[in-house]
Amino acid sequence: MKKIFLTLGLLATIGIAPFAVHAQTYVADKTIPLPGDAGWDYLSIDNVNHRLYVSHGTSVNVIDLNTEQPAGVISNLKGIHGIAIDNKANRGFISDGRANAVVAFDLKTLATIATIPLTDANGPDAIIYDSYSDRVFSFNGESNNSSVVDPNTLKQVGTVTLGGGPEFAVSDGKGKIYNNLEDKSSLNVIDVKALKVIKNYPLDPCGGPTGIALDAANGRVFSVCRQNKGVSVVDVNSGKVISTLPIGAGVDAVAFDPQTKLIFASCGDGTTTIIKQLSADDYTVIQTLKTQNRARTMALDTKTHKIYLSVADVETGTRKALPNSFKVLVFKLR
Repeated sequence: MKKIFLTLGLLATIGIAPFAVHAQTYVADKTIPLPGDAGWDYLSIDNVNHRLYVSHGTSVNVIDLNTEQPAGVISNLKGIHGIAIDNKANRGFISDGRANAVVAFDLKTLATIATIPLTDANGPDAIIYDSYSDRVFSFNGESNNSSVVDPNTLKQVGTVTLGGGPEFAVSDGKGKIYNNLEDKSSLNVIDVKALKVIKNYPLDPCGGPTGIALDAANGRVFSVCRQNKGVSVVDVNSGKVISTLPIGAGVDAVAFDPQTKLIFASCGDGTTTIIKQLSADDYTVIQTLKTQNRARTMALDTKTHKIYLSVADVETGTRKALPNSFKVLVFKLR
């Protein structure tokens, strides 16, 4: 009788396991229309104030995540890319690439506080806040360095030489920042106190890495790459590429949900590849979510597990955005 129950239990486990992996399916939830007809780049979420920040040409569209409706606009910028959130100082920081500056604003009122000119910097793009050093880091794509800003004094306090063209970056909150070098197809490890690169890992077979996400608990970084249409899983301690998973074309962003163990890679070909982490070194693609062509930038709300992608409709056969078509696409876990 024990053998019968053991066999039934084993069959149940075998039958349920694949279902559990594939049960996490994302579906379209809603669309949030936003004003303006300019281009777009990064999205960023402020979990404390429940807001989504959407870069949009010369302004930032702000969405209230409680109502998922527009809540304001930060305007009069020259050409922005990213938004970093520092809840400790109640300030946000915008990388203004065309102004070679970082713009600080109040997280509660959205009022601009200061424009911080950057020294020896050209084309600030990605930007993050590092809680360990209490500093803001902009990653300057045209000068191969990172500008370091004190969020309290609103002054630049340093520069990190990166050795290549930086793309996205992520902080571990323990003294290190991981940053993709797009032209070198490699991963930098930055010491936030010494303000220098202490390691550089090749990402082969990755080519042209853009977005990056971190699984802090397992010490894994996920770098998405355009040339090989893949996501590289990297052991941050050894620098070894553990696995490479297939994704769509024209990838830009990637996010990791530590609760659901899902990785999202948003691609310009109108798909978001969703990958399940089975263990630190074992991964499988579970869904190719249809989004919209050019919906390549994304933010994940780890509280609701929703993902948000910005995009506009374009004229057929061109890259020209149609007027009044800019929006954020919202997808939820079913």
